[in-house]
Amino acid sequence: MLNNNKMPWPTYPQAQAQNTMMPMSMPSNQMVPMNVAGTQMMPNMMMQSTVPPQIPAGIPMTPNGMTFPAPVQEESYVENILRMNLGKVATLYMTYENNSEWNAKIFKGVLEAAGRDHIIISDPVTGKRYLLLTLNLDYITFDEPINYTLPFGSMPTR
Repeated sequence: MLNNNKMPWPTYPQAQAQNTMMPMSMPSNQMVPMNVAGTQMMPNMMMQSTVPPQIPAGIPMTPNGMTFPAPVQEESYVENILRMNLGKVATLYMTYENNSEWNAKIFKGVLEAAGRDHIIISDPVTGKRYLLLTLNLDYITFDEPINYTLPFGSMPTR
């Protein structure tokens, strides 16, 4: 049988007296200290951990506990491989969807820079520079050996 308020769960009586207070709303002059593991705390104080944060193995540390930043290792991404080969002549094969003039285009030039989303090459004959988006990149060829060192210290390819 449901209550008059038509809720499917039972209702509980609310505190009717004016003097009844919840512990969180107790005035600060009526707070009683608690004894937690040998230390006294007020009820509204939070316990703070004394455990230091975990530090990965191999990270250098000073005597006072400060850590040095870990050396950043290059990862095997196209941008990083291109950065290892700046100054070399590369042929970039690009495609451009929904282009009525040309769908595919080939660029050849000296690698000048590579970023996360772009590659800059220059044409040694004309001096013209191209900023190409890696979004359109299909693949790259080189006419000479490329430098490629994996992040875990293997030898460069020849």
